Amino acid sequence: MSTQATQLWRPSNARYLQIDGFVATPRGPQIPPPQPLVWPQKDPGDTLDYVFDLAPALSGNPGDSISTLSVTVSPQNPGDLTLVSAAADGPRVVLWLSGGVAGTIYTVTVTAGTTGGRSLARSLALPVVALASIPAPADALTTAGGQPLTDPTGTPLTTL
Repeated sequence: MSTQATQLWRPSNARYLQIDGFVATPRGPQIPPPQPLVWPQKDPGDTLDYVFDLAPALSGNPGDSISTLSVTVSPQNPGDLTLVSAAADGPRVVLWLSGGVAGTIYTVTVTAGTTGGRSLARSLALPVVALASIPAPADALTTAGGQPLTDPTGTPLTTL
């Protein structure tokens, strides 16, 4: 007798970011600020999982884990990036994000509270770019070679 196999879901490593560990700031010359955290580009039509790993910030604190999450997305206009769901997977925050306007870089701010009473807040950037081709409407302006002219977001330009 054969049965349907159960598939285990695992977050994608393609959209994985990890917080830097905490490093003591030495006296004297200042070290350069940390590089901003940026996920890979996303198409407006995608709904994908994004992982933010807080394990380095919790190292040295055995048993501490994420107990609360607050996630905000900016900007927040009609058609902008939408948080579908947020969950904790051990020391990792897993976000499902959908939509967005091509040509916009969104700021996703994650605030995680831990069972040990710690609170960590970080902002991550998510650029939304038209990665899928948009079919050109019949009234689209085209080049001599027949390619549609587009605006910076990839939307075909049309005649009025």
